[in-house]
Amino acid sequence: MHQEFLLRVALRTHTSIFVAKMIEELTPPQFSTLAKLREVGSCSQNHLGRLIHYDSATITGVINRLKSRGLIKSSKDPLDPRRRQIELTDKGRRTADAAIETIGEISGETFAPLTREEFRTLTEILKKIIRR
Repeated sequence: MHQEFLLRVALRTHTSIFVAKMIEELTPPQFSTLAKLREVGSCSQNHLGRLIHYDSATITGVINRLKSRGLIKSSKDPLDPRRRQIELTDKGRRTADAAIETIGEISGETFAPLTREEFRTLTEILKKIIRR
C-alpha cells in the first residue's frame, strides 16, 4: 500500500475517535487553539496561528467560533492596536482543561495497537516530517 493512503486512513481513524470522544463538540482546530492558549497564555492572534500551524484565514474562523461560544475573548493589543490579543475566558480555561484530559484518552485509543517503542518511533518520525 502507498504511504499516502496509509497516512490518510490513520488520520481518518484518529479523527473518528476524536469526534466520538471529544467534549463540547470541539473540532480538532478548536481543541488545538484552546490547548495552545492554555499552554502559552494570552498572545496575538497571528502568533497563535503560527504556533499551531494555521494560516490567517483558518485561525480567524476558529477564533470567531470560539468567541461565539464564550470560550475565548479578544482585545486590541495595547502596544499595537492593529493586533488582536487572544485569551481564554474562565469557561474556556475549564473547557481546555477538560479537553486536554480527554485528548489523553483519545490518544490512548488511537495508539493502543503500538508498543511503547513503536509509539516513540512514530513520534520521532512525525516530528521529522513536521520540522521541514
